[in-house]
Amino acid sequence: MLTIKCAACKSKIFKYQKVGKGKIITCWNAKIVKDYSKRENGVVKCACGNVIGIEIPKGVRMKQGHFTYSGTITRK
Repeated sequence: MLTIKCAACKSKIFKYQKVGKGKIITCWNAKIVKDYSKRENGVVKCACGNVIGIEIPKGVRMKQGHFTYSGTITRK
């Protein structure tokens, strides 16, 4: 389970179940356990207004450098 946080203000954005190796490029809706973000017109933002990503039909396309994460990644 990963906790994805805003890089600017360090507030929580998602609790996310990551499986496998690699960077976080897309957060799939089925794997988002808890959502703390604000969504406006297809843009996912933090409470401070920092743009975290863009909504796509099955998830959120993340903007690299706009978020940080901590926790453990589940192996396949």
